[in-house]
Amino acid sequence: MKKIDIKQLKENPISLFDDEWCLITAGHQDSYNTMTASWGAMGELWNKEVCFIFIRPQRYTFEFVEREEYFTISFLGAENKKVHAVCGKYSGRDHDKAKETGLIPMEIDGSVSFEQSRIVLVCRKLYAQDIDPRGMIDSSIDPACYPGKDYHRMYVGEIVSCYVRD
Repeated sequence: MKKIDIKQLKENPISLFDDEWCLITAGHQDSYNTMTASWGAMGELWNKEVCFIFIRPQRYTFEFVEREEYFTISFLGAENKKVHAVCGKYSGRDHDKAKETGLIPMEIDGSVSFEQSRIVLVCRKLYAQDIDPRGMIDSSIDPACYPGKDYHRMYVGEIVSCYVRD
């Protein structure tokens, strides 16, 4: 993979999250977990290039992101929806997602991503906040997205490095 400045990335971040989806991963090669996500954003905040990710507390990946200083966001390409289906449906507590999908984990800047990735963002946690339904101005969001009242925790991560497939 080739390291680039995040400002050189010529991808539409909305399309990346919405159409392609990603894997959020935290831990180290000997102990990590990954999950599929389609909610996220990239931008500038606090004079830093950042990304925003959202994880429900019952997800196994939540424990890893809470514990670790870094996490990765890996984009595999839209052709890998089968990988995303497994990593979104099954818990790493009960399944070896890498084995089931053929993902090959790799250490990258103090965290973990996968050799199949076409784009990897390595992020350092800056901020975490639980979604509070009292802040929802659009009242249709809560019943549509949180019928179980299992609100996500939002993480803001500084994008410390960006890699693209050569």
